[in-house]
Amino acid sequence: MVSTRNASADETDAQYEVYAIRYATMAQRRRRDNFIPADPHDGPMPMDFFVWLLKSPTRTILVDTGFSEATAKRRSRDWSRCPVEALRVLGVAPEDVQDVVLTHLHYDHAGNLPRLPNARFHVQDRELDYATGRCMCHATVRHAYGVDDVVELVRNVYADRVQFHDGDDVLAPGVELMLIGGHTRGLQSVRVRTARGWVVLASDASHYYENMDDGRPFPIVFNVPDMLEGHRRLFREADSPDHVVPGHDPQVLKRYPLVPGDELGIACLHLPPRQG
Repeated sequence: MVSTRNASADETDAQYEVYAIRYATMAQRRRRDNFIPADPHDGPMPMDFFVWLLKSPTRTILVDTGFSEATAKRRSRDWSRCPVEALRVLGVAPEDVQDVVLTHLHYDHAGNLPRLPNARFHVQDRELDYATGRCMCHATVRHAYGVDDVVELVRNVYADRVQFHDGDDVLAPGVELMLIGGHTRGLQSVRVRTARGWVVLASDASHYYENMDDGRPFPIVFNVPDMLEGHRRLFREADSPDHVVPGHDPQVLKRYPLVPGDELGIACLHLPPRQG
């Protein structure tokens, strides 16, 4: 665990503002694509793509880095904006970001690393082992990874810009990493202290509210029991079910207050959900 012994009182009691920044969508996705077993009542179930920004008076942390416009075209995603450049809406320049949590290394969470020239990247040991090991000999398993993104992270390992974590850890006072697995071998979720209590950013431990609320796994999965146990842990570690935020659900932008003036959608997760 990262020691907080030398942290100031302000840092130890740090509370963060937490923002979910939408940067792309996949409107054509359907319910049968999002559950095991497949939903027999098939219908549209769009997917949004987010990165998350954590801000306190003393620290700024980015959770995931999204994908590029070129990747969007290659994978037929509706790309709205560069997720790293979108930080400027919240008063953060990409070169000022010093810590980036990569929840896992799928293409939609670990692209754009060169756009963050001064960042240290935080990743689980098991995730990079998985993304560069024998499991990637199978096309079905590696489909959700972008080889260029994985290679770029390896280059940053050699540049001393990657911090590895072996299981649960404390990144900073008020920001905790939780090894969940399930979706990938080394997926980590993030627990963060806010003014309304401890919020858990599930990332792809649960793509939609419905995955975790109903215990229905998402079909891209390394280990189904770990994914299901992960759903339970998300709820245990949050202050209430309303404090757990899934990784891809368009409902996030409907449930939470939005940053004024941003037409593409940035949700304020440190504020209580809207009534109704």
